[in-house]
Amino acid sequence: MGPGVEHVSMDQTSVGIDSAEKRLNELGYKQELRREMTFFKTLAITFSSMAVFTGTPLYGPSLRYAGPASLIWGWVVVTFFTWFVGIAMAEICSSFPTTGSLYFWAAHLAGPKWGPLASWCCAWLETIGAVSGIGGQAYSAAQSLQMIIFLATGNNKGGGYFASRGVFLCMYMGFTIIWAVLNSFALQVIAFLDIISMWWQVIGGVAVIVILPLVAQQTQSASFVFTHFETSPEATGISSKPYAVILSVLLSNYCLYGYDTAAHLTEETKGADRTGPAAILSSIGIISVFGWAYYLALTFSIQDFNYLYDVNNETAGALVPAQIIYDAFHGRYHNSSGAVVFLCIIWGSFFFCGLSVTTSAAIVVYALSRDNGIPFSPIWRRIHPKYKVPTNAVWLCATISIILGLPILKLDVVFTAIISINTIGWVGGYAFPIFARLVMAEKNFKPGPFYLGRARRPIYLVAFLWICYTCSAFLLPTLYPIQWKTFNYAPIAIGIFLTLIMLWWSFDARKWFKGPVRNIDLRNGHG
Repeated sequence: MGPGVEHVSMDQTSVGIDSAEKRLNELGYKQELRREMTFFKTLAITFSSMAVFTGTPLYGPSLRYAGPASLIWGWVVVTFFTWFVGIAMAEICSSFPTTGSLYFWAAHLAGPKWGPLASWCCAWLETIGAVSGIGGQAYSAAQSLQMIIFLATGNNKGGGYFASRGVFLCMYMGFTIIWAVLNSFALQVIAFLDIISMWWQVIGGVAVIVILPLVAQQTQSASFVFTHFETSPEATGISSKPYAVILSVLLSNYCLYGYDTAAHLTEETKGADRTGPAAILSSIGIISVFGWAYYLALTFSIQDFNYLYDVNNETAGALVPAQIIYDAFHGRYHNSSGAVVFLCIIWGSFFFCGLSVTTSAAIVVYALSRDNGIPFSPIWRRIHPKYKVPTNAVWLCATISIILGLPILKLDVVFTAIISINTIGWVGGYAFPIFARLVMAEKNFKPGPFYLGRARRPIYLVAFLWICYTCSAFLLPTLYPIQWKTFNYAPIAIGIFLTLIMLWWSFDARKWFKGPVRNIDLRNGHG
């Protein structure tokens, strides 16, 4: 075990070393972050990173591409395949309970020859995915707040205030900065807020799911919700039915990931070799059920399908779920108060989700800089002496996500591009450790408490193919004809980013980046 382990264990209480911390030491890392997170707190942060209402901005476009049937059944199909990815991630997490998570896994599973390259690609994809995830939540939170103000001040027909692009961008930046400030305090502050978040989403989610169809004066038939298929080529420019279905399912692809947040928190979680996998699988289970129920509630509560997209309706056609909620409450009570309350519940979900994603992104950047994988790594891996959080990494993430949002001032498809970059980066990062685990020799794998045994090959193969499909789907144009204002710039952004990363690897990084750096024998301050 080496002399470094002696040094680490002396810092522990007399109770003895945690099993996950012991495994961390075996892997070559000393315990630097405070290990005080419980299973429930880890689940709360993971649950918040996924969020019940995450797909709200995508619901309108998804419904329009191919009607309710493909959206509703698409969720079931995506959930099915997500379980394969989640189970695979849980097994690896159980064996490697480290903050570096995905890229650390990739390095060890790919072996000494391919490990550094796999780790490099995975780390950078994971980083851009997590950082752009902050932008996705900031956009969603700003859009929800825009709609709350709009309906509270009189709506589109009553002189309500609709935030301009400039004001919208200020909201976007404001949320990002607030999340960065909150993440500059001890992780216990975030954990406390995320426990509030979990109950907010559970209680708020149940309220929306149960009350909305009850308030709606009329509800759609089950045959409409579960079997109605209808493309809208005049609005989307897409007449191909398979293409329309793929785009309508993007909502589900976007909502059902982020469960690896539990893996990022493993160095701060007690018994993480067991609680990490449990949090991953529990969060998938909870979100898949709650999310499906939410989209069913919205779809059953539609009053007039075509009116939802009318730019002259009360919400100016800007956010379809807001119009569905408004129609339900206004139809019964002749005011918009209930709709504003429900939109506040949804807005709160985005706020808490953004807070958790910021936590996750900062920990990814910290872990990569700890391994010298980012320019000026000594700056970003600095830990706040009092709060024990990587404050500099938090603000770096916030700054990049603000830059990502600047095109809001000119382009209509910023949200599509940000969530595409977010999903391709985040989910694409999953592919490296999963593929490496699929092809590696079983004798080289040291299993943790959660182990698949012989079932691993089919599970990992399905998981890897599903990840490839998901990333490909987010590269597709979402509107035709392709014009400057409707262009999905994600493929270009991802292409430039990957090209730069690979050039950097070829000309420089391959000479010095060897994957995760053992710091068990290094003294504090030089890790």
